[in-house]
Amino acid sequence: MNQSTKATGPAMIEADGLTKFYGDFIAIRDVSFQVPRGEIVAFLGPNGAGKSTTMKILTGYLAPSAGTARIAGHDMATDRLAGAARLGYLPENGPLYPDMTPRGLLEFFADARGLSGARRRERIEAVVKQCELGSVIGKAIGKLSKGYRQRVGMAQVLLHEPDVLILDEPTSGLDPNQIREVRETIRRLGQSKTILLSTHILQEVEALADRVILISEGRLRFDGTPAELRRDGRPLDERFHELTRSA
Repeated sequence: MNQSTKATGPAMIEADGLTKFYGDFIAIRDVSFQVPRGEIVAFLGPNGAGKSTTMKILTGYLAPSAGTARIAGHDMATDRLAGAARLGYLPENGPLYPDMTPRGLLEFFADARGLSGARRRERIEAVVKQCELGSVIGKAIGKLSKGYRQRVGMAQVLLHEPDVLILDEPTSGLDPNQIREVRETIRRLGQSKTILLSTHILQEVEALADRVILISEGRLRFDGTPAELRRDGRPLDERFHELTRSA
């Protein structure tokens, strides 16, 4: 396994020996990595590799069977609320409540996050502008295109100005124009935030990532830069197949 040498700041995401059992089934075993401040990391792996399990443990949605997950230094098993205040998590199919409008949804989550008064108005206006939702702000979410629904989800994630973003397949099911828009948004966010981005799309690695972490059969198989992954100039899909086939 290669190891990236890039370190741009303190670790904002830490996986330390993460292991998760479901009965006799081992979803992940001894997964360890750190993501420093200001880095965009692509989290790769085939279906069933353990990516979603790892991300859910990092966000505090699942408890590990062993190991420790930290967000901005906060143990997500024992100090989850403090960690969650620094984290924005966008699952692949997030709860968007189709009968609500984007404005209604953002107001609901602002209340849930404890935002009020001028701060509440400022943050809603900021994420509506950032995610370009002005033209659909009063429409029912269920009537929006998947691209716009993804923007609504991203706006909700950004509402409380988190330092860390964990995004699970953020471009899944989008058309090429929508994929381009989401990638541009992620690039902008990566200038000021730490991002862990789960994807099946190898072009996303080339387009976005400073670093690649690859997991297969519940174990870490690669941790390095995209250039290191393309060892000997071989295509990314060839290296992906090699690393996951030999797992």
